[in-house]
Amino acid sequence: MSTANLSADIRLWRAEILHAPQVLSVGTFELRPAVEDDVDLLARWMNDPAVAEFWMLAGPAERTRAHLRAQHATGYATPLVGILGGTPMSYWEVYRADLDPLSSHYPAQPHDGGIHLLLGPASARGRGLGGILLRNVAGRMFAAHPPTMRVVAEPDVRNVASVRAFTRAGFHRQADLDLPHKRAALMMRERPAPVGKER
Repeated sequence: MSTANLSADIRLWRAEILHAPQVLSVGTFELRPAVEDDVDLLARWMNDPAVAEFWMLAGPAERTRAHLRAQHATGYATPLVGILGGTPMSYWEVYRADLDPLSSHYPAQPHDGGIHLLLGPASARGRGLGGILLRNVAGRMFAAHPPTMRVVAEPDVRNVASVRAFTRAGFHRQADLDLPHKRAALMMRERPAPVGKER
């Protein structure tokens, strides 16, 4: 795929993911791009010990800023802020897993999507929100980009709550991977079959 076509492809996916707010059982949920003005908020979340243990980005805001800029610079990742009931409460990274270094650690297929989730405030955790929101965002990814047949994730195997949330969102644990900075559970959700058809 040429660079021009790749850029157009990713822009289409990004634009479609960021569509109108959706009403879920837990409230109205929307996504918007994560921008420089979000750095202080994201840095506060990154410095929560429960988050820092797995994201490993605790420290000054400049560390979060550098991470956010690096995400934008990949050309295939989209950092997002999740807003529930009008309040920013989560950070997301939606990306093309087949274009990411992760692809060398599992049998990647063209157009595989990838997803990372951070629930920011402690009040957002332990309530079952993760599974509900992950199911919603994975669904948006399938709707936004028809060639995407699978969405994958690689939470730390020690992060039992995260693995459980992905499972509740319809992901299945395929294998455990030795990645450069962690041992990860490869979680995968396949595109749902059309109504009335079986895959």
